[in-house]
Amino acid sequence: MSVTRCYYEVLDISRSADSSEIKSSYRRLAMKFHPDRNPDDGEAEKNFKECAEAYEVLSDPQKKQIYDQYGHDGLRGRGHAGRNFNTMNVEDIFSMFNDILGNRGGGRQRQARGYDLETDVEISFEEVLTGTERDVEFDRLDVCDTCGGDGAKAGTTPVNCGTCQGQGKVAQQGLGGMFRMVTACQACNGRGSVVREKCEDCYGRGRVSVHRKLRVKIPAGIHHGQAVRVAGEGEPPVPEASLSGAGQRGDLHVLVRVSEDNRFERDGDHLIQIVSVAFTQLALGSTIDVESIDATHSLEIPAGTQTNEIFRIDSAGLPDLRSGRRGDLVIIVRLAVPTKLTEDQRTLLEEYAKSEHIPVHEAETSFWDKLKGAVTGN
Repeated sequence: MSVTRCYYEVLDISRSADSSEIKSSYRRLAMKFHPDRNPDDGEAEKNFKECAEAYEVLSDPQKKQIYDQYGHDGLRGRGHAGRNFNTMNVEDIFSMFNDILGNRGGGRQRQARGYDLETDVEISFEEVLTGTERDVEFDRLDVCDTCGGDGAKAGTTPVNCGTCQGQGKVAQQGLGGMFRMVTACQACNGRGSVVREKCEDCYGRGRVSVHRKLRVKIPAGIHHGQAVRVAGEGEPPVPEASLSGAGQRGDLHVLVRVSEDNRFERDGDHLIQIVSVAFTQLALGSTIDVESIDATHSLEIPAGTQTNEIFRIDSAGLPDLRSGRRGDLVIIVRLAVPTKLTEDQRTLLEEYAKSEHIPVHEAETSFWDKLKGAVTGN
């Protein structure tokens, strides 16, 4: 899974930067990585979206305070779902920051679509095996019920914008009159209408923040960092993007984090486990019990097995996300060397060493034995 860079690093600003510096730096970088200036450049588009994500957080005083104190993890918690800029269409970003970027990317006609949101949940290895459900809570913008989304006070309606004559766009002549560029109208922010008397609930924005709680099904076999998409649980189209129709809601992406289990290491759908065994079990052979996630298995260790040899228990791993077929439990046997020996054990091992003509250290004499020998003269 990719690592999210520090937002201050992304925008090339210091942590003490004020709102004007944040805005100025974002505009400069957004223009640098603008898709129209970097056609068919995937890296530029990635940087463009990364800058937009950083600006959305640092330009919002509340989000900035949470980020400064707790970092990226702080933003993911506390019921705050963030917009998923990785999956967002570039034109949506133009619309979202229209007051800064000044246009919406060429004016291609398409159905208006709301922003995607992202939140996260944590599950255990056991829940990867069986699948599970989680309650997720997040905040999103919804159409204001009081004004129906037009932002006007009850009993009033928005009026056509005098600047763009209700079109939401204005034409500007390019340098030297060589080309003509159509941009969103700055007077109405691309909506085509102006609210004279604002709705008391949404303050003329046409959207209000609502708290949502959903129960999301997490499928068996999911991997750390994968996301479950809940269609239609994102935000509705922004008012200026949905003038021609209802449009389509964005989606909610639930990022799944799988907590670590110190018994296992995951390799795809296989689980790897290190099992310590005694020298005698390796040399003479043995049958030992090993634990998988959901069962106990008997493992036959042949005589003469070497340390770090690998064994497999079929279908004792995790299920494949699509087929449901389980991977294997991979056992690595490791020689466990005792740190303390009884006198009988040491005597037996010394005799064994003599039979193989292997030199070993003599047993150390304790301080009290040495003192006793000095007193008795032995």
